[in-house]
Amino acid sequence: MSNKDTGFFGENRAATFLISNGYSILYRNWRYKHLELDIIAAKEGLLHIVEVKTRSTINFGFPEKSIDKIKMQYLKNAAAMFQYKYPKWKYLQFDVIAIFLNEEKEWELNFFEDVYF
Repeated sequence: MSNKDTGFFGENRAATFLISNGYSILYRNWRYKHLELDIIAAKEGLLHIVEVKTRSTINFGFPEKSIDKIKMQYLKNAAAMFQYKYPKWKYLQFDVIAIFLNEEKEWELNFFEDVYF
């Protein structure tokens, strides 16, 4: 499976997980210039910016470990542009869905809510 296919698989699983847990998916792969947000969802009036990380090997660490301060700043910038374009959304939180997909096509999903650094 290519990196693009792995990412697409993970985003589909993440969206399904969110929907099954009462979230409404507003956008997938929302873009503004060079910025992109994987999933923008809403639940109980709160906007959720969801970064999805999918890995098929842990040779370079677990998926969630790839979100560092630089990536978080990128997400904050993109979220600020989203809020500028859609001022209705005043309150938001950042979440991460990390998916590990092994060679047998079995997968494990971990949901990290309200991450911020």
